[in-house]
This record gives sequence, C-alpha cells and structure tokens, in this order.
Amino acid sequence: MPGDDRVEGQAPAPKAKQPRRSKEEKEAAAQEKGAVAQKKGAAPPEAGASGKAPAKRAEGAKRAQPPKKAAAEAEAPPAEARPAQRVVPSLLQAYRTQMVPAMMREFGYASPMQVPRFTKVVLNIGLGEALTNAKATESASRDLSLISGQKAVLTKAKKAIASFKLRKGVAIGAMVTIRGDRMYFFVEKLFNVVLPRVREFRGVSRSSFDGRGNYSLGMREQIVFPEIDYNQIDKIRGLQVTICTTARTDREAQRLLELAGMPFTREQAAAS
Repeated sequence: MPGDDRVEGQAPAPKAKQPRRSKEEKEAAAQEKGAVAQKKGAAPPEAGASGKAPAKRAEGAKRAQPPKKAAAEAEAPPAEARPAQRVVPSLLQAYRTQMVPAMMREFGYASPMQVPRFTKVVLNIGLGEALTNAKATESASRDLSLISGQKAVLTKAKKAIASFKLRKGVAIGAMVTIRGDRMYFFVEKLFNVVLPRVREFRGVSRSSFDGRGNYSLGMREQIVFPEIDYNQIDKIRGLQVTICTTARTDREAQRLLELAGMPFTREQAAAS
C-alpha cells in the first residue's frame, strides 16, 4: 500500500512494554485522582479494581499510632485484676474502739498516743540438734513459715564453743518477726484458736514479763497450730512466742493483753 513503509514479508515490530509502577507511584496517582474528583465535586474513589485500599489505610492508621500509647494499652491490667480492699483485723478494730478508751480511763492517759500498743511478734526455735542433723533446720524453717505465713530466717552462732562442738557461723536456730496486720491476725489466732488446743491448758503465767512490757510464751509442741499437719513433720519441737509492746511497765502490758483476750491464770491460783 502506498504510504506504508513496512516491507512485504516482514513481521510488524513488537510494541514496547510499559514499566510496572511501584506501590508508591500507584498511591500517589490515586491521591491525585481523589484530589481532582474533590475539585469537581465527585466523591473520591475508595478502592481500586482490587479493593485493597481500605485495608491499606487501616494498616497505615495502626502504624501511625504512637508506640507509647500502644504499649500502655497492652500493659494496662484488666478491671478484674485490681487489688482488693484492705481487710482490717478485728483485733485492731477492737483496740481502737474498746481497748484505748478503757485504758485511758484506767491509767489516766492524757492522749490516745500514750496508750500501749503491739509492735511485733517474734517466733523462735532453737536447734541444738542441727549440729548432728542437717535436715532439722529445713523442717523447722518450714514449720515456722507455715505458722507465720512468711519465710523464716536462720540464726547462726556468733562464736565457737569447743565444749559444745559448736563452730562460728553454724545455723543453730530459726526465727520469724511479724508486724503490721499479719501480727494482729496472728495474735488473735493465738488467743482464740491455738491456746485452747494445748493439752491440759489452765491459762498462761502472769510472771513471764521482762519488766519492759514484753511477754514471752513457751509452746511445747508446734502441732497445736492448725497449719501444721502431724503426718508431715519429722519431730515434735517447741517454740517461743514473744509479744512486744510499747508499755513502760508490766502492769500496763498485762492489762493490754487481758483486754486483747490473753487467757491468764486466775490471780488466786497464781498467788498460791
């Protein structure tokens, strides 16, 4: 044909393929189309032929979220995991409402801050057998932990004594110091549950004060505490319970323990 430069019998030249556009170029083109459509008054295209534009926008919104805010949301505890309110011991409530007014009238204190109060309770077990039985310290510490609700501390020898075959630094006992609300719970349990379970119990002695308001009570068997299972112990051991107060005299400390519920022996039996 005239005007046709192709040579007869020669195949037509293939068309040049257009290069594929990257994702950034496609997004830029989509934004340009949206801007043009907004100028003309038409709604911008929400999704292309593939329908993946909304998903990409949602992913971009998630990526744009500040990292600190996302970490705070991830670490925020659920509403059910909030700590419960503090349970005030009944002995502490009785001390504030009944014992303090009674002692102020009896001893003539000018301020409620002068009334003696409990400071701590110390549980102690001596382990002379630990020199020959290494497992005695473990069993005694376990018993004290069950009784008090906190881990026991091993007491070690401060000096060596050759006659007792004792070396310095060897564990020869275990002790626990209880304070705060746990102390009030333990004292209430001691007066109302533990002491009535003692064999042939007739009351505690009135002469076990040290002159500074502290009272020491010896227990011959640890099985009187309800937390100790008789089938789980290796040996019956005794322990010492020391109740420390802020009382200046033994008379004030004795009156404080009486109001708290300490079952002392009768005065006639103590005098005889």
